[in-house]
Amino acid sequence: AKSDAGGGGGDRYFPPPPTRNHPVSYSPPPRKRSKRSCCCRVFCCLFCVLLALIIAIGATVGILFLVFHPKIPKYSIDTLKITRFATGNDGSLSATFAVNITAHNPNKRIGIYYLGGSSLSAWYQDTLLCQGALPEFYQGHHNTTVVQVPLTGTVTNAASLAASIQQQQQRTGNVPLVLNGRVPIKVKLGKLKLMK
Repeated sequence: AKSDAGGGGGDRYFPPPPTRNHPVSYSPPPRKRSKRSCCCRVFCCLFCVLLALIIAIGATVGILFLVFHPKIPKYSIDTLKITRFATGNDGSLSATFAVNITAHNPNKRIGIYYLGGSSLSAWYQDTLLCQGALPEFYQGHHNTTVVQVPLTGTVTNAASLAASIQQQQQRTGNVPLVLNGRVPIKVKLGKLKLMK
């Protein structure tokens, strides 16, 4: 715009630029974490870890099962010879048995290590007559092994026990015995030995 005086070089008037009012943002005060939310987070983390672990173990067992096709070994008692069964003057009963056990491993890729510390015991009703141990040995895949185990023992104050066994034998013609075995083993999957 020109001035009224008609001068040629009038000053130009520029209005001040408009100012914008920026809204002021207020951040809400930080929330206090409650014990309940912390516990929920810990619980969720533990649950996820446990679930992942179960899935990993399941996948490993499934893969091993598909690769090795494991089968349960079979055991049988072939013979049990009583080499000594006598009462002493002090009322004790001495027993010595010889037990032949056949162990059959039907697996194609799995071997079995029979470790020391095993026990095999012969019982009549609730009385331990004699006991022994299996030898340490390795049984390869598709293998049948026959093991002879001697069992020896002495029962004190066995007068009533000897009379009960004799009555059972006279009445039925046989004496029922129970053999209990506890054998620590290690399984060999290919070249990998598992825990005891």
